[in-house]
Amino acid sequence: MLILAIESSCDETAAAVVRDGREILSSVISSQIDLHRPYGGVVPEIASRDHLSKIDPVVEEALLEARIELEMIDGVAVTQGPGLIGSLLVGVCYAKALAFGTGKPIVGVNHIEGHFYSVVFENPAIEYPAMALIVSGGHTNLFHVAEEGKYKVVSRTRDDAAGEAFDKAAKMLGLGYPGGPIIEKIAQKGNADAFRFTMPKISDGRPDLSFSGLKTALSKLIKGNNDGVLSESFVADAAASFQYAVVEQLAETTLKGARGLKVKTLIVAGGVACNLTLRAAMEKVANKLSVPVYFPSKHLSTDNAAMIAAAAYPKLLRREVSPISMTADITLRLQNVDNIDSRLKGKVKYRL
Repeated sequence: MLILAIESSCDETAAAVVRDGREILSSVISSQIDLHRPYGGVVPEIASRDHLSKIDPVVEEALLEARIELEMIDGVAVTQGPGLIGSLLVGVCYAKALAFGTGKPIVGVNHIEGHFYSVVFENPAIEYPAMALIVSGGHTNLFHVAEEGKYKVVSRTRDDAAGEAFDKAAKMLGLGYPGGPIIEKIAQKGNADAFRFTMPKISDGRPDLSFSGLKTALSKLIKGNNDGVLSESFVADAAASFQYAVVEQLAETTLKGARGLKVKTLIVAGGVACNLTLRAAMEKVANKLSVPVYFPSKHLSTDNAAMIAAAAYPKLLRREVSPISMTADITLRLQNVDNIDSRLKGKVKYRL
């Protein structure tokens, strides 16, 4: 089965052709990092306009690279949400036009579920139940996946996503955009024990994540350091300490969330999964749980269309196709957020 997939949820215009959900015939990504760098973050209007200009040539390149004609595909997959509404609409409208014009079925995919499936290309088959930490610039969620297509939220961020926290920390330290890769690089020169950040406590007792307090602590640290004058060694130590605090929170929350659930696979995906410090920490978590941990490779960790095709494949097999009337949905979720105490009392199915 050949699936042509489109991803345009944020600042990458991507298209891919994937065979049988696991073999990537092509994967084309047009990044907008240089467009947004002067602003220190993604500007929605700029993002959507760039998608409009890039989507047609990106799709054409994906078909050319895969050496197939449009008529040869068996279905179209597209990110339906969550994401930036303007960006999503470009991809959804384009995919709907392709599906209508070719008479092929279309599947709207949850972007977060796409990240979950990003590990299938280079790892053994996922054994269920699984625990999945999806951590990126826009999302930070911990899911218990009882079986394929069934997700339950164990933890989520109460404020910023981890990747967003890295971006804002990098901006405060004068390091530029995007922040995650820069923080990681600078942190290699610093001492992670130089500054200790207090781990956040959620007042209602849920095992959720929070990064706003870490940002506030970093801001105070910067202002209190020599009247805000930042030396190279201070920036390196601050970056290393901040990265350690973020990673420690992610690792501890995952370990606590997975205990008692008897998971067979640990999955860590999303753009922040590129971070080597996080990978090392999650390997330790997996060892404590006595389960394998699956990471996507770097080019599959950031937003891409191959993962959208992989997520759509089992849905097409089950004939769970979307109506041509579907549209972008920035609030799309894999499930409603349930109380952690009831996480094993029911299984919530994926819903579009």
